[in-house]
Amino acid sequence: MWNIVSVLLAVGLLTLLIAWGKVQPLLAFVAASIAAALLLGVPPSKIPGAIEKGIGDLLGSLVVIICLGAVFGKLIADSGAARRIATCLVDALGPSRIPVALTVTGFVVGIPLYYNVGFVLLVPLIFSLVYSSGRPAVALAIPLLAGLSIAHGFLPPHPSPVALVSAIHADMGTTLLYGIVVAIPTLILAGPLFAMTLRRIQAQPAAMFQDGRQMDEGALPGVFNSFATALLPVLLLGATTVLMMARPDLNGGLSFLANPLVVMLVSYVVAIWTLGLAQGRRFSAVMQGPAEAMREIAPILLIIAGAGALKQVLVESGVSTDLGALLSSLPVPPLVLGWSVATVIRICLGSATVAGVTAGGIVAPLVHSSGVDPNLMVLAIGAGSLMCSHVNDSGFWMFKEYFGLSLKDTFRSWTLMETLVGVFGLLFVMLLSLFLHS
Repeated sequence: MWNIVSVLLAVGLLTLLIAWGKVQPLLAFVAASIAAALLLGVPPSKIPGAIEKGIGDLLGSLVVIICLGAVFGKLIADSGAARRIATCLVDALGPSRIPVALTVTGFVVGIPLYYNVGFVLLVPLIFSLVYSSGRPAVALAIPLLAGLSIAHGFLPPHPSPVALVSAIHADMGTTLLYGIVVAIPTLILAGPLFAMTLRRIQAQPAAMFQDGRQMDEGALPGVFNSFATALLPVLLLGATTVLMMARPDLNGGLSFLANPLVVMLVSYVVAIWTLGLAQGRRFSAVMQGPAEAMREIAPILLIIAGAGALKQVLVESGVSTDLGALLSSLPVPPLVLGWSVATVIRICLGSATVAGVTAGGIVAPLVHSSGVDPNLMVLAIGAGSLMCSHVNDSGFWMFKEYFGLSLKDTFRSWTLMETLVGVFGLLFVMLLSLFLHS
């Protein structure tokens, strides 16, 4: 029992340091890991080694994939491909289906772009449509932002899903395919359908958007080029995974091509040509993007590193076995438990990435002891990590300030949208689990 109390105290310390003390997350994770190790009886001489091993083991398998995902997404944004995708979908579906177009835009663009980049990039598009169509800004924004959130929480190559795949030994390709299956109905319900209830909320947009400025279309890459390049990682990973399922005899040759590192590297090299050199940009200019992307991704890598340290302490102390047995004995389905742990951490800390990777370390022994599908557990934790965004989440304040909303209207729109994504995400993960085992 003391072991479980020790874990709760360590997580409580982590929460206190980040949420109240505003301590940098890596430092907070290291402090919580040391506290947990001492409480759990790990010899002091072994604590530094355990922390270093946890950081190295988790980052060693992820850092290249996550960094490639960052530079790939940066190139998609800088080249104008994301804007081309958005404007193409809006034009193709017509004025009467703008919410549907924005829903698809958020999801498609959200796959290669990290959340904050996608948010800042697409907000001007939302306001240009607001001024040209006369529709309410919040009702147009929610479908797009729901798509970005779902991609951020559920789908590789985003950092939290990638880290969860590694932590609980899931398969990247299978998780991606399952994630798309779960994401589509979740997006429909939490995006355009929910947005229909928000038409009376009045936005007061930030001054920088009040001119409703239009984007220059002439310099953007072509439609096919934009879609094909942005979705190339999904297509490669999905195709190789399906082929390996259908033809096990080809696994030896396909395993190299299906490796996420290879998929992201190939996708980035292709993007350098299709969205850079082939568009007349100099190679040196194209290579300016990776430096900026690395600066943007560094804080996320540090969060993942810290989560690896805490996870290793739990393994070294042996408490992970006790934790797995305790969670398995609770009269709650394992997927719901994983979702619940992520939800609690999300409410306490605000960051979806911190909630996801921390919950992964806590729930990992449950996956092994219960026999639950690890790919579905990644999605359940991802859904929980998006729940109940409120005043300790930077996304909450970005939405409030960009759209000039009151706290009440921000809770009514943004917070409720994120909660619907989390609830329906879990629901469809559970339904998929029943279907797979029927």
